[in-house]
Amino acid sequence: MAFSVTEDLFQNYLAGRTTAAETEAVAAWLAEPANQALAEPWMRRHWDALAAAPASIPVAAEEPNYDALLNSLHLKLGFDAPVPATVAASRWRRWAAAAALAGTVAGGGWLLYSQRVPAPQEVATAYGQVDTIKLPDGSEATLNGHSTLRYANSWAANKPREVWLDGEGYFSVKHQPNNQRFVVHTRAGFAVEVLGTKFTVYRRRDQARVVLLSGKVRVDFDDQQRPDVILKPGELLETRDSQPRAAVHKAVRTAPYAAWKDAKLVLEETSIAELATRLQDTYGVEVVVNSPELSERRMTGTVPVGDLEVLLQALQETFHLKATREAGRIVLSDNTAAK
Repeated sequence: MAFSVTEDLFQNYLAGRTTAAETEAVAAWLAEPANQALAEPWMRRHWDALAAAPASIPVAAEEPNYDALLNSLHLKLGFDAPVPATVAASRWRRWAAAAALAGTVAGGGWLLYSQRVPAPQEVATAYGQVDTIKLPDGSEATLNGHSTLRYANSWAANKPREVWLDGEGYFSVKHQPNNQRFVVHTRAGFAVEVLGTKFTVYRRRDQARVVLLSGKVRVDFDDQQRPDVILKPGELLETRDSQPRAAVHKAVRTAPYAAWKDAKLVLEETSIAELATRLQDTYGVEVVVNSPELSERRMTGTVPVGDLEVLLQALQETFHLKATREAGRIVLSDNTAAK
């Protein structure tokens, strides 16, 4: 069985949670020089996670020998020859160290090199829950269901205000007199930098997007060969892991992308297949559409979110659907005969 090496599989590999076949697939993928540009930002985010670990974890007193660690990694993957010096160049060093150090997880401990000390705050929402968090600078972040936000307890005035998001969030950022940067990190191969603005960031499955409601943001790709993208109000940037360089940048109506924070679901020519995915991601329930034809049907309108039962009732009444619960899942079927 062939495995597609995604960031999630890569992180599982580093944590020692992959099967033998998955481990072999990741090792082979790492051996390809063409994959190094993609692996580097993955490892950078892995390194950031290590740096944010609790202070009780041992911290190395001196910077590790990156060349030796890279050789160790290659030996772990079964390579016979030492790594050439050109491979262990500066852009590889942090990646190599984190990759090699991650191999110690299965043995029961981390060796961590980092000068970042404070453990971050972490706020997570349950399926179907929306929560607003007041950040240390007075900015606000609103999380949609099944999302996580990590950030420091306080931010130094001479450093960027940084948060890490998994899931979906709406940000209202407070401008600082010193123009202090505010950066939202994602697992999608980019970070979003703002000064004072309102925007949403979405990262689920293999898809990511940024929608700007007001102000100005810059999308900074981990791949340094890609130019930054400046978004203006009413614009969207969207990427997919399967085609990381094929970003969509266009003008949109912002309401469908931010209405969830006001307990509304705004649909604009939204397919029922896409609706089913939204329900699964937000409420943690399997949703099945019982026919290909129904999956392609598109809907436009606004319904209250409330709890899941209220939402399903609204969908049934507004769009002539039938939502049936069976064996721990929801089946959507056509109910146009009820018109």
